[in-house]
Amino acid sequence: MHKTRKKMATEMRRATVILVLASTLIQLQNTYATTTYTVGDSFGWQIPTANPNLYGDWANNKTFVVGDVLVFNFTTGQHDVWELTEPGYDACTTSDTILTVNKGPARITLPSTGEHYFICAYLGHCSAGQKLKVDVRDGGGDTPAGVLSPPGAASSLVATMSLVSVFIAFALLC
Repeated sequence: MHKTRKKMATEMRRATVILVLASTLIQLQNTYATTTYTVGDSFGWQIPTANPNLYGDWANNKTFVVGDVLVFNFTTGQHDVWELTEPGYDACTTSDTILTVNKGPARITLPSTGEHYFICAYLGHCSAGQKLKVDVRDGGGDTPAGVLSPPGAASSLVATMSLVSVFIAFALLC
């Protein structure tokens, strides 16, 4: 009878530790969740006829962070998406290409901080305003000088998963 109580107490501790760790993991996942943006919202990725700065206006009220996903909704064979360097973007040329997607809809994950430049390379589309520039942040938010910002989403997830694995292994050994 004494061993049964001791065994039950050990199992209760393990269950409690696992529950706390799972809860912490879910909370961290929500903290560092990425956002999926549909470029141009319901207008999609096409030549902006009424407002040549449609995509610039669209991006201005959004905060993009590493890991966010841009969805370019377009019909395959009528549009495409090219990620370029700034000079290619400014000149509407496909020089210095970083990425090309020809099939719509295109899902592009923002992999790094800084400005990212996208155009449609079909003749005349970019010069008519079918281009997008986004400024990508690290996701740590603005912090005062001298204060470390939280790590990016990917590194946080890896660190969290490693920590959770260690705690689960420890809990199972107790």
